[in-house]
Amino acid sequence: MARAVTPRRKAVNTALAWAVGLLIFFPILWTILTSFKTEATAIADPPVWLFFDWTLENYAVVQERSDYSRFLWNSIIIAGGSTLLGLIIAIPAAWSMAFVPSRFTKDILLWMLSTKMLPAVGVLYPIYLIFIQFGLLDTRIGLTVVIMFINLPIIVWMLYTYFKEIPGEILEAARMDGATLREEILYVLTPMAIPGIASTVLLNVILAWNEAFWTLNLTAAKAAPLTAFIASYSSPEGLFYAKLSAASTMAIAPILILGWFSQKQLVRGLTFGAVK
Repeated sequence: MARAVTPRRKAVNTALAWAVGLLIFFPILWTILTSFKTEATAIADPPVWLFFDWTLENYAVVQERSDYSRFLWNSIIIAGGSTLLGLIIAIPAAWSMAFVPSRFTKDILLWMLSTKMLPAVGVLYPIYLIFIQFGLLDTRIGLTVVIMFINLPIIVWMLYTYFKEIPGEILEAARMDGATLREEILYVLTPMAIPGIASTVLLNVILAWNEAFWTLNLTAAKAAPLTAFIASYSSPEGLFYAKLSAASTMAIAPILILGWFSQKQLVRGLTFGAVK
């Protein structure tokens, strides 16, 4: 029998949750605040918190120095394209593993997940040579494909988990009514797994948007997304903290807004099938 949660325990859990949330959010808050400081205030010791002369100079300088809209458009195309391409491959794969499993299914899933443990730098050289050979360096297509393959194991794993919660009898009934495999996936399975698919899409977009290693190594100017936009303001001397913070804020703002408005859908999808 489950133990009742006392008001005191509930208050403690709530306080701990807020503490963890604020701890995680603090670096983002500090970056946003720093973006409104002058360079001298940004490197002041001790740090200056709220009581400083707020300025928009850093944002103006960033806008004048860089074409923000081009970096933003590249990020949208790469994140959206890699997500869409990943779904096209992952949905049939997850359907096969969930409803037509073989004795190798679990081994394949574990092998796919194990590829995420491989350091990215370990495969940089061969991928770089492939990109040179096929003329994919500094192209949106090349970066979209690479990021899609990087996130594909996570997409397949998540969709497989969601699909396993759907009764197979429903798909069998659709087949008995004459549904083809394509119709079964598109018109029966996909609508029933919308919460799970939506959360998978949101997570993959966030991962693709924040990808920095491959974007910095496989792009230069034409296909550079917002992660490269941020890196362009870094300095080993640390003289551009305020401008770097402004660039970072401009880069993370779209994905923060998306996450804020999609948080209910994301939580709903991540808990899909958790309660019987």
